[in-house]
Amino acid sequence: MDVMTGFVIGFVAWFLVRYGLAGLYTVDQNERAVKTRFGRADRIPNTSTLDDPISEQLNDEEKPRYAYPQVRVIPPGGPYWKWPWERVHKVSVAVQTMNMAQDLEDPTANHNGTMLEAVTKDQLNVGLTGQIRFRVSERNLYAYLFGVKRPIVHVMGYFVAVLRERIANYEAPRNDNAGSLLDAGDTGVSINDLRKNLRDINEHMERECQTAEARYGIAFDASLITGIDPPEEVESALAAINTAHNQVSSEISLARAAADQRIVQSRRAVEIETLNASAEVEPLKALAAQLAELKKAGPAALQTYLRNVRLQLFSRAQKVILEAEQ
Repeated sequence: MDVMTGFVIGFVAWFLVRYGLAGLYTVDQNERAVKTRFGRADRIPNTSTLDDPISEQLNDEEKPRYAYPQVRVIPPGGPYWKWPWERVHKVSVAVQTMNMAQDLEDPTANHNGTMLEAVTKDQLNVGLTGQIRFRVSERNLYAYLFGVKRPIVHVMGYFVAVLRERIANYEAPRNDNAGSLLDAGDTGVSINDLRKNLRDINEHMERECQTAEARYGIAFDASLITGIDPPEEVESALAAINTAHNQVSSEISLARAAADQRIVQSRRAVEIETLNASAEVEPLKALAAQLAELKKAGPAALQTYLRNVRLQLFSRAQKVILEAEQ
Protein backbone atom coordinates (compact mmCIF):
# COMPACT_ATOMS: atom_id res chain seq x y z
CA MET A 1 0.00 0.00 0.00
CA ASP A 2 2.83 2.35 0.85
CA VAL A 3 4.53 1.61 -2.47
CA MET A 4 1.35 2.26 -4.40
CA THR A 5 0.73 5.50 -2.50
CA GLY A 6 4.28 6.68 -3.23
CA PHE A 7 3.86 5.79 -6.90
CA VAL A 8 0.64 7.77 -7.11
CA ILE A 9 2.13 10.75 -5.33
CA GLY A 10 5.21 10.63 -7.59
CA PHE A 11 3.05 10.42 -10.72
CA VAL A 12 0.92 13.36 -9.60
CA ALA A 13 4.05 15.41 -8.82
CA TRP A 14 5.57 14.53 -12.18
CA PHE A 15 2.34 15.40 -14.00
CA LEU A 16 2.07 18.75 -12.26
CA VAL A 17 5.67 19.64 -13.07
CA ARG A 18 5.59 18.28 -16.62
CA TYR A 19 2.19 19.57 -17.71
CA GLY A 20 1.48 22.19 -15.09
CA LEU A 21 4.52 24.37 -14.52
CA ALA A 22 5.93 23.52 -17.95
CA GLY A 23 2.68 24.78 -19.48
CA LEU A 24 3.33 28.32 -18.28
CA TYR A 25 4.81 30.76 -20.78
CA THR A 26 5.21 34.49 -21.38
CA VAL A 27 5.31 36.71 -24.48
CA ASP A 28 7.97 39.43 -24.72
CA GLN A 29 7.19 43.03 -25.60
CA ASN A 30 8.38 42.70 -29.22
CA GLU A 31 6.73 39.33 -29.72
CA ARG A 32 3.31 38.02 -30.64
CA ALA A 33 2.17 34.42 -30.27
CA VAL A 34 -0.32 32.06 -31.87
CA LYS A 35 -1.54 28.88 -30.20
CA THR A 36 -2.27 25.63 -32.04
CA ARG A 37 -4.30 22.67 -30.79
CA PHE A 38 -3.30 19.34 -32.33
CA GLY A 39 -1.61 21.32 -35.10
CA ARG A 40 -4.59 23.56 -35.90
CA ALA A 41 -4.26 27.29 -35.22
CA ASP A 42 -6.71 28.94 -32.85
CA ARG A 43 -8.84 30.82 -35.37
CA ILE A 44 -11.43 33.59 -35.17
CA PRO A 45 -14.62 32.07 -36.64
CA ASN A 46 -15.97 33.32 -39.96
CA THR A 47 -13.19 35.85 -40.60
CA SER A 48 -10.29 35.98 -43.04
CA THR A 49 -7.70 38.43 -44.29
CA LEU A 50 -10.17 39.49 -46.99
CA ASP A 51 -12.07 41.27 -44.21
CA ASP A 52 -8.95 43.28 -43.35
CA PRO A 53 -7.80 46.44 -45.21
CA ILE A 54 -4.44 44.80 -45.97
CA SER A 55 -6.16 42.84 -48.77
CA GLU A 56 -7.35 45.96 -50.59
CA GLN A 57 -4.10 46.05 -52.62
CA LEU A 58 -4.77 42.57 -54.07
CA ASN A 59 -6.53 42.25 -57.40
CA ASP A 60 -9.61 40.10 -57.94
CA GLU A 61 -7.54 37.13 -59.14
CA GLU A 62 -5.24 37.17 -56.11
CA LYS A 63 -7.86 37.61 -53.38
CA PRO A 64 -9.15 33.99 -53.40
CA ARG A 65 -5.58 32.70 -53.49
CA TYR A 66 -4.46 34.68 -50.46
CA ALA A 67 -7.57 34.38 -48.29
CA TYR A 68 -5.99 33.30 -44.98
CA PRO A 69 -7.99 32.70 -41.79
CA GLN A 70 -7.65 35.18 -38.98
CA VAL A 71 -6.05 33.71 -35.85
CA ARG A 72 -6.21 34.77 -32.23
CA VAL A 73 -3.04 36.72 -31.46
CA ILE A 74 -1.64 36.44 -27.95
CA PRO A 75 -0.36 39.90 -26.89
CA PRO A 76 2.76 40.61 -24.81
CA GLY A 77 2.50 39.69 -21.16
CA GLY A 78 1.85 36.60 -19.11
CA PRO A 79 2.26 34.24 -17.62
CA TYR A 80 -0.10 32.29 -19.87
CA TRP A 81 -0.86 28.60 -19.69
CA LYS A 82 -1.36 25.93 -22.32
CA TRP A 83 -2.50 22.32 -22.34
CA PRO A 84 -0.06 19.54 -23.18
CA TRP A 85 -1.64 19.10 -26.62
CA GLU A 86 -1.25 22.78 -27.41
CA ARG A 87 1.78 24.48 -28.91
CA VAL A 88 2.72 28.16 -28.83
CA HIS A 89 4.37 29.80 -31.88
CA LYS A 90 6.15 33.05 -31.05
CA VAL A 91 7.36 35.57 -33.64
CA SER A 92 9.16 38.90 -33.33
CA VAL A 93 7.25 41.89 -34.73
CA ALA A 94 10.18 44.30 -34.37
CA VAL A 95 11.40 46.13 -37.50
CA GLN A 96 14.28 44.24 -39.12
CA THR A 97 16.88 45.44 -41.63
CA MET A 98 18.36 43.31 -44.40
CA ASN A 99 20.79 43.89 -47.24
CA MET A 100 18.70 43.71 -50.39
CA ALA A 101 21.46 41.76 -52.16
CA GLN A 102 21.41 38.98 -49.56
CA ASP A 103 20.23 35.61 -50.84
CA LEU A 104 19.03 33.48 -47.93
CA GLU A 105 19.23 30.27 -49.96
CA ASP A 106 22.66 30.88 -51.51
CA PRO A 107 24.94 33.14 -49.41
CA THR A 108 27.53 33.29 -52.24
CA ALA A 109 25.06 34.79 -54.73
CA ASN A 110 25.08 38.48 -55.63
CA HIS A 111 28.80 38.90 -54.90
CA ASN A 112 28.45 37.22 -51.50
CA GLY A 113 25.40 39.26 -50.69
CA THR A 114 27.02 42.67 -51.20
CA MET A 115 25.70 43.89 -54.58
CA LEU A 116 22.66 43.10 -56.68
CA GLU A 117 23.09 43.20 -60.47
CA ALA A 118 20.50 44.58 -62.90
CA VAL A 119 20.37 45.65 -66.55
CA THR A 120 19.23 49.13 -67.60
CA LYS A 121 17.15 50.01 -70.65
CA ASP A 122 20.32 50.79 -72.66
CA GLN A 123 21.82 47.37 -71.84
CA LEU A 124 24.17 48.65 -69.15
CA ASN A 125 24.91 46.17 -66.37
CA VAL A 126 24.81 48.06 -63.04
CA GLY A 127 25.32 47.09 -59.43
CA LEU A 128 22.71 48.03 -56.81
CA THR A 129 23.35 48.43 -53.11
CA GLY A 130 20.89 49.20 -50.36
CA GLN A 131 18.71 47.82 -47.61
CA ILE A 132 15.10 47.02 -46.89
CA ARG A 133 13.27 47.37 -43.61
CA PHE A 134 10.41 45.02 -42.84
CA ARG A 135 8.44 43.53 -39.98
CA VAL A 136 6.16 40.59 -39.42
CA SER A 137 2.54 41.63 -39.78
CA GLU A 138 0.52 41.06 -36.63
CA ARG A 139 -2.63 41.20 -38.79
CA ASN A 140 -1.62 38.20 -40.91
CA LEU A 141 0.34 35.84 -38.68
CA TYR A 142 -1.30 32.79 -40.26
CA ALA A 143 0.38 33.51 -43.60
CA TYR A 144 3.76 34.04 -41.95
CA LEU A 145 3.63 30.96 -39.70
CA PHE A 146 1.69 28.47 -41.79
CA GLY A 147 1.25 29.89 -45.31
CA VAL A 148 4.75 29.27 -46.72
CA LYS A 149 7.85 27.62 -45.33
CA ARG A 150 10.18 30.65 -45.49
CA PRO A 151 8.16 33.82 -46.11
CA ILE A 152 11.13 36.17 -46.24
CA VAL A 153 12.63 34.17 -49.12
CA HIS A 154 9.45 34.68 -51.16
CA VAL A 155 9.31 38.36 -50.27
CA MET A 156 12.96 38.94 -51.23
CA GLY A 157 12.47 37.11 -54.52
CA TYR A 158 9.43 39.24 -55.31
CA PHE A 159 11.30 42.42 -54.32
CA VAL A 160 14.31 41.62 -56.54
CA ALA A 161 12.08 40.76 -59.51
CA VAL A 162 10.12 44.02 -59.24
CA LEU A 163 13.32 46.05 -58.76
CA ARG A 164 15.03 44.58 -61.81
CA GLU A 165 11.93 45.18 -63.91
CA ARG A 166 11.84 48.80 -62.75
CA ILE A 167 15.53 49.34 -63.52
CA ALA A 168 15.17 47.78 -66.97
CA ASN A 169 12.28 50.06 -67.99
CA TYR A 170 12.88 53.22 -66.01
CA GLU A 171 12.57 56.56 -67.74
CA ALA A 172 13.03 59.76 -65.79
CA PRO A 173 10.30 62.41 -66.03
CA ARG A 174 11.26 65.08 -68.57
CA ASN A 175 10.90 68.83 -68.23
CA ASP A 176 8.35 69.90 -70.85
CA ASN A 177 8.96 73.60 -70.29
CA ALA A 178 9.33 75.23 -73.71
CA GLY A 179 12.11 77.47 -72.46
CA SER A 180 14.18 74.55 -71.23
CA LEU A 181 16.88 73.76 -73.76
CA LEU A 182 18.87 71.32 -71.69
CA ASP A 183 18.26 70.14 -68.14
CA ALA A 184 21.13 69.43 -65.77
CA GLY A 185 22.00 65.76 -65.70
CA ASP A 186 19.77 64.91 -68.67
CA THR A 187 22.28 63.23 -70.94
CA GLY A 188 20.13 60.39 -72.25
CA VAL A 189 22.12 57.85 -70.22
CA SER A 190 19.83 55.66 -68.13
CA ILE A 191 22.17 55.38 -65.15
CA ASN A 192 22.09 59.18 -64.75
CA ASP A 193 18.29 59.05 -64.66
CA LEU A 194 18.42 56.27 -62.07
CA ARG A 195 20.92 58.06 -59.85
CA LYS A 196 18.95 61.31 -59.92
CA ASN A 197 15.67 59.62 -59.08
CA LEU A 198 16.55 57.18 -56.29
CA ARG A 199 13.72 58.55 -54.19
CA ASP A 200 11.22 57.91 -56.97
CA ILE A 201 12.49 54.34 -57.35
CA ASN A 202 12.30 53.71 -53.60
CA GLU A 203 8.74 55.01 -53.45
CA HIS A 204 7.79 52.81 -56.40
CA MET A 205 9.22 49.75 -54.66
CA GLU A 206 7.28 50.53 -51.49
CA ARG A 207 4.04 50.80 -53.47
CA GLU A 208 4.66 47.58 -55.39
CA CYS A 209 5.50 45.64 -52.21
CA GLN A 210 2.41 46.69 -50.27
CA THR A 211 0.76 43.38 -51.20
CA ALA A 212 3.47 41.40 -49.37
CA GLU A 213 1.59 41.87 -46.11
CA ALA A 214 -1.50 40.14 -47.51
CA ARG A 215 0.53 37.54 -49.43
CA TYR A 216 3.17 36.42 -46.93
CA GLY A 217 2.48 38.25 -43.66
CA ILE A 218 5.49 40.58 -44.03
CA ALA A 219 4.99 44.35 -44.16
CA PHE A 220 7.60 46.56 -45.81
CA ASP A 221 8.62 49.53 -43.72
CA ALA A 222 10.96 51.14 -46.28
CA SER A 223 13.09 50.48 -49.34
CA LEU A 224 16.49 52.18 -49.17
CA ILE A 225 18.40 51.89 -52.46
CA THR A 226 21.56 53.86 -51.76
CA GLY A 227 23.88 53.18 -54.71
CA ILE A 228 23.74 52.45 -58.45
CA ASP A 229 27.17 51.86 -59.95
CA PRO A 230 28.14 51.03 -63.57
CA PRO A 231 31.00 48.67 -64.54
CA GLU A 232 34.52 50.07 -64.06
CA GLU A 233 35.20 50.25 -67.80
CA VAL A 234 32.14 52.49 -68.25
CA GLU A 235 32.70 54.74 -65.25
CA SER A 236 35.45 56.88 -66.86
CA ALA A 237 33.49 57.39 -70.09
CA LEU A 238 30.38 58.25 -68.13
CA ALA A 239 32.32 60.75 -66.03
CA ALA A 240 33.58 62.47 -69.20
CA ILE A 241 30.04 62.67 -70.59
CA ASN A 242 28.72 64.13 -67.38
CA THR A 243 31.57 66.67 -67.18
CA ALA A 244 30.94 67.89 -70.73
CA HIS A 245 27.22 68.05 -70.10
CA ASN A 246 27.71 70.01 -66.89
CA GLN A 247 29.82 72.57 -68.74
CA VAL A 248 27.14 72.99 -71.41
CA SER A 249 24.45 73.25 -68.73
CA SER A 250 26.49 75.91 -66.93
CA GLU A 251 26.84 78.01 -70.08
CA ILE A 252 23.14 77.71 -70.80
CA SER A 253 22.30 78.74 -67.24
CA LEU A 254 24.53 81.82 -67.52
CA ALA A 255 22.95 82.77 -70.85
CA ARG A 256 19.48 82.40 -69.36
CA ALA A 257 20.45 84.54 -66.37
CA ALA A 258 21.82 87.29 -68.64
CA ALA A 259 18.70 87.18 -70.83
CA ASP A 260 16.42 87.35 -67.81
CA GLN A 261 18.38 90.34 -66.46
CA ARG A 262 18.06 92.20 -69.77
CA ILE A 263 14.34 91.50 -69.89
CA VAL A 264 13.93 92.92 -66.39
CA GLN A 265 15.93 96.03 -67.31
CA SER A 266 13.84 96.55 -70.46
CA ARG A 267 10.62 96.27 -68.46
CA ARG A 268 11.88 98.84 -65.97
CA ALA A 269 12.85 101.24 -68.79
CA VAL A 270 9.39 100.92 -70.34
CA GLU A 271 7.78 101.58 -66.96
CA ILE A 272 9.92 104.71 -66.43
CA GLU A 273 9.12 106.13 -69.87
CA THR A 274 5.45 105.39 -69.36
CA LEU A 275 5.47 107.28 -66.07
CA ASN A 276 7.31 110.24 -67.67
CA ALA A 277 4.77 110.41 -70.50
CA SER A 278 1.94 110.28 -68.00
CA ALA A 279 3.53 113.12 -66.03
CA GLU A 280 3.67 115.30 -69.18
CA VAL A 281 0.15 114.48 -70.29
CA GLU A 282 -1.57 115.22 -66.98
CA PRO A 283 -0.88 119.02 -67.00
CA LEU A 284 -2.14 119.22 -70.58
CA LYS A 285 -5.33 117.42 -69.62
CA ALA A 286 -5.81 119.77 -66.69
CA LEU A 287 -5.25 122.82 -68.95
CA ALA A 288 -7.72 121.49 -71.52
CA ALA A 289 -10.35 121.01 -68.81
CA GLN A 290 -9.72 124.53 -67.51
CA LEU A 291 -10.06 126.06 -71.00
CA ALA A 292 -13.28 124.14 -71.58
CA GLU A 293 -14.73 125.67 -68.39
CA LEU A 294 -13.64 129.14 -69.45
CA LYS A 295 -15.22 128.70 -72.89
CA LYS A 296 -18.55 128.00 -71.22
CA ALA A 297 -18.35 131.44 -69.60
CA GLY A 298 -18.14 133.11 -73.05
CA PRO A 299 -15.53 134.40 -75.53
CA ALA A 300 -14.58 137.30 -73.30
CA ALA A 301 -13.35 134.94 -70.61
CA LEU A 302 -10.92 133.26 -73.00
CA GLN A 303 -9.62 136.65 -74.14
CA THR A 304 -9.09 137.68 -70.53
CA TYR A 305 -7.29 134.42 -69.80
CA LEU A 306 -4.99 134.88 -72.80
CA ARG A 307 -4.28 138.49 -71.77
CA ASN A 308 -3.27 137.37 -68.23
CA VAL A 309 -1.03 134.60 -69.61
CA ARG A 310 0.70 137.11 -71.93
CA LEU A 311 1.27 139.53 -69.09
CA GLN A 312 2.94 136.76 -67.03
CA LEU A 313 5.16 135.92 -69.97
CA PHE A 314 6.08 139.54 -70.54
CA SER A 315 7.02 139.94 -66.89
CA ARG A 316 9.49 137.04 -67.13
CA ALA A 317 11.00 137.92 -70.51
CA GLN A 318 14.12 140.04 -70.79
CA LYS A 319 13.38 141.13 -74.37
CA VAL A 320 10.11 141.31 -76.20
CA ILE A 321 9.86 141.58 -79.99
CA LEU A 322 6.52 142.78 -81.29
CA GLU A 323 5.33 142.94 -84.85
CA ALA A 324 4.86 146.54 -85.97
CA GLU A 325 1.56 147.52 -87.47
CA GLN A 326 1.76 149.04 -90.96
